[in-house]
Amino acid sequence: MPANPLVPFVVGIAVVVLLLVGLRLPAFIGLTLATLAVGLVTPAVPLAEVPAEMTGAFGDVMAAIGIPILMAAVIGKCLMDSGAAERIVRAFLARTGDDRSEVALLGSSFVLSVPVFVDNVFYLLAPLGRSMYARTGTKYPLYIAVLSAGGLATHMLVPPTPGPLAMAETLNVDVGLAMMVGAMVAVPMAGVAGLGYGYWIDRRLDIPLRDAMGATADALQEKAVSATEELPGLDEALLPIALPVVLIGANTVSDAFAAEESVLAEIAGFLGDPSVALTLAALAAAATYYRLDASDADAFRTALTDALKSGGHIIAITAAGGAFGGLLRTAGVGEYIASGLADAGIPLLVTGWLVGGVIRVAQGSGTVAVLTGASMMAPLMDGAAVHPVYMMAAIGTGALLFSWYNDSGFWIVSEVAGLTPAETLKTWSAVNTVMAVTGLFLVLLLATVVPIR
Repeated sequence: MPANPLVPFVVGIAVVVLLLVGLRLPAFIGLTLATLAVGLVTPAVPLAEVPAEMTGAFGDVMAAIGIPILMAAVIGKCLMDSGAAERIVRAFLARTGDDRSEVALLGSSFVLSVPVFVDNVFYLLAPLGRSMYARTGTKYPLYIAVLSAGGLATHMLVPPTPGPLAMAETLNVDVGLAMMVGAMVAVPMAGVAGLGYGYWIDRRLDIPLRDAMGATADALQEKAVSATEELPGLDEALLPIALPVVLIGANTVSDAFAAEESVLAEIAGFLGDPSVALTLAALAAAATYYRLDASDADAFRTALTDALKSGGHIIAITAAGGAFGGLLRTAGVGEYIASGLADAGIPLLVTGWLVGGVIRVAQGSGTVAVLTGASMMAPLMDGAAVHPVYMMAAIGTGALLFSWYNDSGFWIVSEVAGLTPAETLKTWSAVNTVMAVTGLFLVLLLATVVPIR
């Protein structure tokens, strides 16, 4: 068996490109076969254990995202078909106008991703982007770009999001300082990638409005021309979005400030778990849908079943992508390449950025990239000329470098937004890369102009 961890990486890329791009197999089948191929050439996994390793990685992703995605599918279906998403869009547009609708989505995703994981934010806000597109008929690539950039910026850089919070602890950075510097990098980075790149790609990419998350394009366009009085009230429409944000955010705050075994922490931990929070949000969305559009119980059940079928398809693809990334992690390719970079004499902050980026590209998960990168770079910070908060920002921006088929987030965006893999590469993946490059420039600039001692 080959001993070089680069071999599984190259094999994985080759099989994915052949099956998904060349033969155009369904994503789930192609990713499953690619995962098996990586396992077969990974020395760390005995041949007889390859299936168990694959199904274990698949199950880990399934356990983490299964219920949230199913409930998000119900939320999306109900928001769309009840007209709640359209009502929220009209409230946004009343304040910003059609010309600046993307700014509202960028700001919303940026703020919401502080207490809530970026994938959950995308579940909640993607229906609004689709409704805006149905109403205006323009700027869908731009909407995807701003939703992606806003959510990713805070997710990767600003505590108390778990990845940045763990980096701050590993690198011994004060959390308040980490929040300040993270925001100083995240805000302009999101603007450049979300609005700058978003405007550029919007002029060059035409994405049709497709069926997604159980909601049809025809239903969206029908709601787009409905009278406002036929739609739910704004408070009722916002409840399925606000409820999980409040519950998950309260759990985040509780983790930071409440005693671990207190009653408050127990309640917040239960209600703020994404599975519970999104289940409650799904109930709220379904109640609105039933009241307005599905008073017939059989039709209501059929609609929810269709949403769950759509969610199951998303889960299968996302978990397969996670399993593919999991086998690449087991192969150790990220650490192998990153260790070589750390010994190559590259400037320290650039090394941290490259380490985060290589691990992200190699195994898919941005969170794993920042955690692993921080652990690898921490021993090099003793006596370093730069403050560790800048190393934290360098690793976080590097871990955005590129998202492709081994990233479960790639498939979430593709399926939830109704994109082809090629369209996802041109929007979500490209936004990740623009953010990473912009972020490195900002970190180097800040470290030079505002050195912290």
